[in-house]
Amino acid sequence: MSKDSGAIKVYILDKEYLVACPEEERDALKASAKYLNDRMTEIRGSGKVVGIDRIAVMAALNLAHEIVESGANADELDAYAERIGNINARIEEALGRHTKKGLN
Repeated sequence: MSKDSGAIKVYILDKEYLVACPEEERDALKASAKYLNDRMTEIRGSGKVVGIDRIAVMAALNLAHEIVESGANADELDAYAERIGNINARIEEALGRHTKKGLN
């Protein structure tokens, strides 16, 4: 991360998360969070999947499937996987802070 990293608020399933993000990646992070929120809301609304963990896993599987079906080559898939891993680490860090504070 660059030196201008700061936390921004994103909302997923009506919960607020503070995620550290470089200034130049904020718009992409906000768009990603909105897309993820929309997908998770859709899955929750179907009534077929219960529990936030299962909803998150189903959303991740759906998104991974979209990437694979897009015809991306191995290098692109590796780049996506790395970016997803970085975003996941940021979310885990934010969730950890909320859990410690009793905000979950």
